[in-house]
Amino acid sequence: MNSTIWLALALVLVLEGLGPMLYPRAWRRMVASLSQLPDNLLRRFGGGLVVAGIVIYYMLRKTIG
Repeated sequence: MNSTIWLALALVLVLEGLGPMLYPRAWRRMVASLSQLPDNLLRRFGGGLVVAGIVIYYMLRKTIG
C-alpha cells in the first residue's frame, strides 16, 4: 500500500482517539444519540463522509504530486 494511505489512516486514528480521551462524557452522549438514529440516516451520513474523504484525498493528491 502507498505510504500516504498509511499516514492518512494514522491521522484518522489520532483524531478519532482525541474525542473519547479529552471529552469522554460528551463522546458517550454523542454515541448514545447516534445509536438512536434510523439506519438509513446513518448510511447517508457515512456515505457523505466517504465521499468527502475521497474528494479531499484526490484534491490533495493533485496538489501535492
